[in-house]
Amino acid sequence: MRQKYIGKALPQLDSFHKVTGIAKYTHDISLPGMLHVKLVTSTEPHAEIINIDASEALKIPGVVAVLTGKDFPYRLGIYVGDRDVLAIDKVNWVGHPVAAVVAETMEAAEKAIDLVEVDYKPLKPVFDPFEALKEEAPIIHPKLGEYRRAPAFTPVPGTNIANKFTLRKGDVEKGFKEADVVVENRFYMPFVSHCYMETQSVVAHYHKDGTIEIWTSAQSPFAVRNLMGLSLGIPIGKIIIYQPFVGGGFGGKAGLHWEPLAALISKKVGYKPVKLKLSRKEQFTSAPVREGFHAEVKVGAKRNGKLTALKAKFILDSGAFADYTVNVSRAAGYSVGEVYDIPNVYCDSLAVYTNKVPTTAMRGFGHPESAWAVERSIEMLANELKMDPLKLRLMNVVKAGISTTVTGERLREDAGNPVQCLEAVAKAINWGKTEEKPKEPWKFIGKGLAVFSKGPAQPPNAASAAIIKINEDVTVDLMVGTGNFGQGTLTSLAQIVADELGVPVEKVRIRTMRSTDTVAYTWQTVGSRGLFTDGNAVLEALKDAKKQIKEVASQVLRVKPADLEIKDGKVMVKGRPWENVPLSDIVMGYTYPNGNSIGGPIIGRGKYISPINTYLDPETGQGIPTIFYTFGAAACKVEVDVLTGKVKVLEAAQAFDLGKAINPLLVRQQVEGGFIMGLSVALFEEIQFDERGWVLNPNFSTYWVARAADIPSKIDTIPVENPQKDAPYGARGIGEVVMLGVPPTIANAVQNAIGVNINNLPLTPENVWKAIKKQRPELVEEIKKKLVSWKWKV
Repeated sequence: MRQKYIGKALPQLDSFHKVTGIAKYTHDISLPGMLHVKLVTSTEPHAEIINIDASEALKIPGVVAVLTGKDFPYRLGIYVGDRDVLAIDKVNWVGHPVAAVVAETMEAAEKAIDLVEVDYKPLKPVFDPFEALKEEAPIIHPKLGEYRRAPAFTPVPGTNIANKFTLRKGDVEKGFKEADVVVENRFYMPFVSHCYMETQSVVAHYHKDGTIEIWTSAQSPFAVRNLMGLSLGIPIGKIIIYQPFVGGGFGGKAGLHWEPLAALISKKVGYKPVKLKLSRKEQFTSAPVREGFHAEVKVGAKRNGKLTALKAKFILDSGAFADYTVNVSRAAGYSVGEVYDIPNVYCDSLAVYTNKVPTTAMRGFGHPESAWAVERSIEMLANELKMDPLKLRLMNVVKAGISTTVTGERLREDAGNPVQCLEAVAKAINWGKTEEKPKEPWKFIGKGLAVFSKGPAQPPNAASAAIIKINEDVTVDLMVGTGNFGQGTLTSLAQIVADELGVPVEKVRIRTMRSTDTVAYTWQTVGSRGLFTDGNAVLEALKDAKKQIKEVASQVLRVKPADLEIKDGKVMVKGRPWENVPLSDIVMGYTYPNGNSIGGPIIGRGKYISPINTYLDPETGQGIPTIFYTFGAAACKVEVDVLTGKVKVLEAAQAFDLGKAINPLLVRQQVEGGFIMGLSVALFEEIQFDERGWVLNPNFSTYWVARAADIPSKIDTIPVENPQKDAPYGARGIGEVVMLGVPPTIANAVQNAIGVNINNLPLTPENVWKAIKKQRPELVEEIKKKLVSWKWKV
């Protein structure tokens, strides 16, 4: 089939809506008679609720009701049902919602929340996950053993362990005995915010007939519908979820959030629509963020660089609720060193409750955490071996069709090629070439690289479906459940439809508003799975539609269906294209000159579910956790100012074996955006807490993110194309992998520049300067002497 659109750089289908300002987000939704909701949140990190007095708040004109957790005795969660709708008997962090004020105006609601009086009996809090693991630590979830949980997870009742994941491959102690060199280090990544432009928001209308309509800034409308039904005991068929444009997700809007609260409030206040939208401060203090991550990693190798063993322990500080983070801990554990061919691997990965802000998924889903610890370890191992870090990685990365992953899966022959990715980024930054020294003697240039991989962390039964409906004028309605919040998946799917049906891509329509009652099912829009899973479902739907078209056309043209092809808006006989019939004459049924008709409206249906995914063995972690691996590598050149500790990334390159670039423009946008996001996490981002668990920097004036001046002038995007046979046109997803290797790449470049190891993020000037003073005080003294001479020369 001639491909007109596959591989073509097209702007996203919804670009016009966004640049003209006509795109409608949940923040923009307003219904007649709509009430507004604001949250009363805890000022205590851990305490029993003795009494809630709302009498003064109810006196505010326009206030309709003040509701508490006792009005909503439900448990929520996608993997572990550990979340309450509002705090019922006790609060577990500063910011825990304890009451909801419902008012006719936002102003009235905001005024009233300050008048709700809550009496607490303080309990002992625990803020450090290592302290939380001790026997004498206060138990944050005493009923953990009673919570609903998915079968893949192992909470430990009577402790603060929300999940324990175990990985065992080979004999790790034997592997270390065989090693000539062993390095061991600790690593840390702080809590960070997803920083989406649109904060979480929801509009809900609970109707008197039991139907619930919800408009939500969520990634996965079908997950919201399913989890609401499961948690609240409501028939799924009674719940309709609408997903307008979403102003950023990055994993933070996956699963279930404020939708049950809004729906239940709507019912309580007389079946009126209600709206809840978070302020930026509430987004930082009351909504889930990315967890804190602690790691201990030990890695061993032969003198020639061949890896023999890797042992790791991960502690994820999951905050007060670990619902989604239990799966993050699982993914971090099974992805440890997955890009390397290591015969002996041992990892325990624990999600641990503390009295801090609850946590959830974030772009990369456990893989950035494991990559940070492992890639820094490999860099230090190379230094210990006095070996080129590139050579060490090239020697040990997995080989398609040959290597066995850490979970015991033999890589398929078309899995991708990390060697090509490494070689491409090394070439892009002139790896091995000595750079010209900066004029200022206190500045140093360094280069770093990293290699990594990512696959969807989804359950084996995560299915997708697609519907193709062809209209009278041969425009095509594509109905899929995949969310669209910037990643561009829908544009790529439209390109597939256009090529397969031989119609202009402008004729393919995908409705901007998702609705669970009008689009085909997909499990979730997470894990970089959309193009692969929904793409396969779309191809099946197209196959179904084309079969129907050819069956009708074969009767008209008097040839076998196999002798027909669909091209340029026509169905034509292969080899005799002048014998054809327009698609417009077929798609609603063909009518003969005498009025007899055959066929009927063409509606194609397709579905996809992974045939290979398995649960992982609870004792060893062995199994098949994902449907594909996207291998990637990153490299960068940095400048380090020894006097201030400031790190500036001068240039960067990333290469990904994406199988096939359906849309090169969208690939480049993802890679550049992902690098900048990774750079921001590496150099600036950190949620800071005081001694009582208060968030100290809950806004963008105190929580620093990368600005335009921090972006390197050169970010090379290098697609590597080794198609995977069971993927749509061979394509793998890259939405998450584009940021996960950036922090270790930058830290490795800093080590290369000044010989200082920094294993705790972020690499702020303060943290870098402290590391220099501790590890290389003589460097600072040298620079001071050179500075005097330099000033004299100037």
